[in-house]
Amino acid sequence: MKARYYLGGAIIIVFLAVLVYNFTQTDIEYESNFTTIMQEGKTCKATGTWIREKAYEENRADRTFSFYIRDAHKNEMRVVYKGIKPNNFEVATSVVVTGKFENGYFQASDVLTKCPSKYEGQKVQNSSI
Repeated sequence: MKARYYLGGAIIIVFLAVLVYNFTQTDIEYESNFTTIMQEGKTCKATGTWIREKAYEENRADRTFSFYIRDAHKNEMRVVYKGIKPNNFEVATSVVVTGKFENGYFQASDVLTKCPSKYEGQKVQNSSI
């Protein structure tokens, strides 16, 4: 009977240890300066705007999607994402990529786009103010 309690207690302790470990590993910082990202090479979230003059590339055989983004300091960085292009990528006002800079480009594990229509104000037809 006591062996069941010890086994249950051990399972709970292992579960809590894994939970705490996963919670501490998700500490990814936002970085807006690409120069810092290129120098440090650590995992981070980078925010920038897609450079429309440099067309994006999709490789369906390798399932990779690559493009260039620019930060507020006019630094450019090539991003390679292992996955498909987000649906609203062409209309996005900004892009947030998660990953790290290696081998001369940013290897993204996630790409998020900011849709402009969500943040535009609605036209007011009639107002009493």
